Amino acid sequence: MQSTRFVIGVIGGAAAAVALGALGTHLLSGTQSTTELDAHTTVSVDGHKALSADIVAGRAQSRYHPLPWVGDKVSGVTCPTGLKAVAGATVTCTGRKSDGSTVRIPVHVVKASADSVTWKFDRS
Repeated sequence: MQSTRFVIGVIGGAAAAVALGALGTHLLSGTQSTTELDAHTTVSVDGHKALSADIVAGRAQSRYHPLPWVGDKVSGVTCPTGLKAVAGATVTCTGRKSDGSTVRIPVHVVKASADSVTWKFDRS
């Protein structure tokens, strides 16, 4: 009887650890960001407020590989232009994987307001 309780406890503990690890991975590996549009982050693209290309590239690079088991590590991420603060706007950034190959990182605006832009990128 006591060994049965021990086995159930071990299985329950393992299940809880797996669930906690999955939740942590989900929270840390998100590719969506909301960025405030202020004097330091805002540029103009085609007459629209836009999030600076440097801000988009830096955030995408830092979040592309947040954990060793999520995504590939990339470096040298650049974006050709700022990301317009207009829902549905897109830009494709590029970076390099550790093996030297080029990776394309599609970025799109989820929603935008006069003060902020919510955007996300896709991992290849």
